[in-house]
Formats: sequence, C-alpha cells, structure tokens
Amino acid sequence: MRGERPVGDRVDGPEARRDGSPGGSAPGADRVDGVAGAAGVDEAAGVDEEAARLLGCYEQHLASERDLAPHTVRAYLGDVARLLEHARRLGLGAAELDLRALRSWLALEQTRGMARTTMARRAAAARAFTAWLHRTGRTTTDVGAALASPRAHTTLPTVLRVDEARAVVDHATAAAAEAGPTGLRDAAVLELLYATAVRVGELVGLDVDDVDRERDVVRVLGKGRKERTVPFGRPAAAALDRWLSRGRPALVREGSGPALFLGARGGRLDQRAVRATVHRLLGEVEDAPDLGPHGLRHSAATHLLEGGADLRTVQELLGHASLATTQRYTHVTTDRLRAAYRQAHPRA
Repeated sequence: MRGERPVGDRVDGPEARRDGSPGGSAPGADRVDGVAGAAGVDEAAGVDEEAARLLGCYEQHLASERDLAPHTVRAYLGDVARLLEHARRLGLGAAELDLRALRSWLALEQTRGMARTTMARRAAAARAFTAWLHRTGRTTTDVGAALASPRAHTTLPTVLRVDEARAVVDHATAAAAEAGPTGLRDAAVLELLYATAVRVGELVGLDVDDVDRERDVVRVLGKGRKERTVPFGRPAAAALDRWLSRGRPALVREGSGPALFLGARGGRLDQRAVRATVHRLLGEVEDAPDLGPHGLRHSAATHLLEGGADLRTVQELLGHASLATTQRYTHVTTDRLRAAYRQAHPRA
C-alpha cells in the first residue's frame, strides 16, 4: 500500500512535508478541521454555533471518508456555510431545509453575478450536503435530490499543434545543455507532462520509484487516491535519465526524500514552479500559444485521439472517472478535421 501523496502546492525546501504543508505545521493545518475549522467558516459566513458544529462534522466526512483535496473541502464548506446562513435568514435550520430554500439560495447567488461553473458547483455542494444529512439520519428525506444543476458553459481547450509541441520540447532539451541541473529538470518535466498527460499535482507528487524504466511507465496517484499506470516514450525516458543521473544528484539535500523532481533548495518541486516553467518555455518558442501544464495535458489527449487512440484508452490514461469528460477532446479533433476539409476539399 503506497503512502498518501501530497495534493496541494508543495513547499520548495528540505522542510517540505509529503502532505504539502510546511514542516512544523500541525497535520491538516491547511484545511478546515472539525469544530475549530468550522469556526473559521463561521467567521467568514456568519453561521451560528450549531451550524458551525454541523460543518465540523461535515468537514470530517469530506476529508476523511470522501478523501477530497483540501481546497475542495474548503470550497464545499464555504458553499454550505452560505446555504446555512441563507436558511437561517428564512428561519430554517439544517433539518428544516427544503427544495424551495435550496432554489431560493441558488437564485440569490445568481443575482450576484456568479459564473455558471460556480453555480453548478454550488448546486452540487448543496446536493452532496443534503444527501449526507439524510444518510446520517439528520433529515428524513434528501431534499436536494430533486435540485437541478445549472448547465456549465463548456469551452474547448486551447491546444498545441503537433509541430508546436515538438518545437517546445526540443527547445527545452537544447536549453537544458546550458542551464545546469535545473535545466535538465525542466526538460524532464516538460517531456513527462506531454508524454503522459498527467496533471501537474500528479507530476509533483511522483517519487523516484514511481518511474519504471524497464517498462517505461510511471505510476500515478490521481484524484480520489486512484492509482494508474501511464506509459511514456523514448524522448521522455532519455530526459528522465539525464535528470536522474546528472541533475537530481546535484540538487538533492538531506531531507529531500524520494521526490522525483526537486526544487533549487532540494525540496519537492511545487506546482507553482512547474506552471512558471511551462509558461516560460512556451514563451521562448515563436508563435507558440501561452499554455500551462494543463494545456500540455489537453494537447497530449488531443494528439492521442488524432493519432488513432480510442476514447476508452485515452480516458484510462488521463484518469477520467467519466467518459463524458474525455469526449470533449473529440470536439477539438473534429473541429480540426472540419477546418482541414474546408481548406482542402474542392466542394467543401
């Protein structure tokens, strides 16, 4: 059984903890914990003491039973705190919540100019909360089960063309020869992001022994602590070999631990540093769009489908729980196909 991976931004330094919090902090200090944590939400949203206790119990459920990331726990608690405060103004407690109260809360939030994606998340938070209330015997029915969710506006991701992706990784490899250990690291980071389409949080959570060079696969711990194995190609393998043989030994310090990628001070590389690196390297390639690590993930998924990979395989590689999430990449490839058709076909 593998140890728990860090989820949030990592601290670049030997004092970094594997859970993502700086050394010396109490475990879970970066999230709302129990009644004390709910009190923080209490101050922000004005909920009463009873609601604060309820939020403390709900936080334990989200963090311990559902194993959600700290930022997701904070977002859900904030949404539910606002819902409970709205209910209090209507003269209702959590046990008296009804569908009308949920709908009036969402309507109020919408008048404040919230984006559709935010509204969809708040509706999901309300449904999850009322389901928990019912499941734990705090209410007799799940009033949120009938709550409709605003349809989020779907935007197609911006992606690199294949030639642009090749130019970017080739540039990173060439720059690594002059940049020393951090250049070797940056080249390996870029190659692995594009080769495997992993999320940036998954990348910085990798340990050295997660890389299997015999089979050229990497073991990834994704959302919901779900583990998957993702292959990578020869260019990424070569970049990793250069980093592990010449780059990482120059940066490793006492307390660096097993982290695959290290920062300049020897700690586990953090997500912000990876984002800055990707933006910088893409900015150094002429005409390349300004994308972050997630843009490389989108690009890799699109190129896989364009190259003939089936949707189920891409879903497994990306670690998507739902095939519908992966299907949005088919729209990107279809748009490209349509554009090429219009340009080339005499009767387009």
